[in-house]
Amino acid sequence: MHHFSLLDLSPIPEGGTVADALRNTIDLACHAEASGYHRYWLAEHHNMPGIASAATAVVIGAVASATKTLRVGAGGIMLPNHAPLVVAEQFGTLATLYPERIDLGLGRAPGTDGATAQALRRHMEANDNFPQDVVELLGYLEDASDEARIRAVPGQGTHVPVWILGSSLYGAQLAAYLGLPYAFASHFAPAMLEDAIATYRSTFQPSKWLAKPYFMLAAGVCAAGTDDEARYLRSSQLLAFARLRTGRPGKLPLPVEDLSAEISAPVLTQVEQALSCSATGSPETVQIELARLIERYQPEELMVTGMIHDHAARLRSFKIAAEALSDIVKSSRPTRRS
Repeated sequence: MHHFSLLDLSPIPEGGTVADALRNTIDLACHAEASGYHRYWLAEHHNMPGIASAATAVVIGAVASATKTLRVGAGGIMLPNHAPLVVAEQFGTLATLYPERIDLGLGRAPGTDGATAQALRRHMEANDNFPQDVVELLGYLEDASDEARIRAVPGQGTHVPVWILGSSLYGAQLAAYLGLPYAFASHFAPAMLEDAIATYRSTFQPSKWLAKPYFMLAAGVCAAGTDDEARYLRSSQLLAFARLRTGRPGKLPLPVEDLSAEISAPVLTQVEQALSCSATGSPETVQIELARLIERYQPEELMVTGMIHDHAARLRSFKIAAEALSDIVKSSRPTRRS
């Protein structure tokens, strides 16, 4: 494994505000940079009371401005919501302001409910234009030919690295066909993880962007001083996910001692399965569980994520994870012979 990175959904905690969430995001990014994280990605979600990163490109700019070396990007931009030219201009601008630091992950889902998707796109189309939109966007970020009638300014010639995101075989097939890096949303949808990895690696076609497959695994993490404390802190995310699954999205709840009193057994089983690609516990437990995930799936990169209500506890969790992952990366590198 080459790198470890961090995905932030910019959670809005119960008792807190959007301003609190965005301040916490910038603070977490600074701590992530100091802890050795390679990338810091933000996700596009709309009409979500508990997520503050809807204007993803704007938040990326704020994070990039507050950091110095961290790669900052989208994990991802939901391309059906946007014209490819507009995305190219936004990320071309970011790449011009913060050279060699901006990533663009692209997703096929709207990242919201149907009514909000219609409000975003105005014109709903039955056809799936995602592959064509990806190719169009890639063209805007490359060097423009003399014959090009439409150019992204800023954008053209910035060569912003583009990733395909997915939680099924569709994204794996497209990333392999185009020769792009691929990130799987195993932190909340692990069901097709192994098949997607196999498909991506076995059908990958080298391209001008990438010579060989580059796969990023996403995993949840909740680390604390003890296993019991970590499980308690993680209850906020489990409860938030359960409420989302049952049509009651809201701000990130306070942790609870007894999840069974808040979530029915069938729903809790579904939530635990959806969030099963994860590591929860003390520093020792988290290192063991992360090492197992890496050994099993052999990613080129691991991106961790996790929502904890208390910001200080969240900072500690990602610090513990960084220390564990740093040790794992060092141990996986071949030693030089004297």
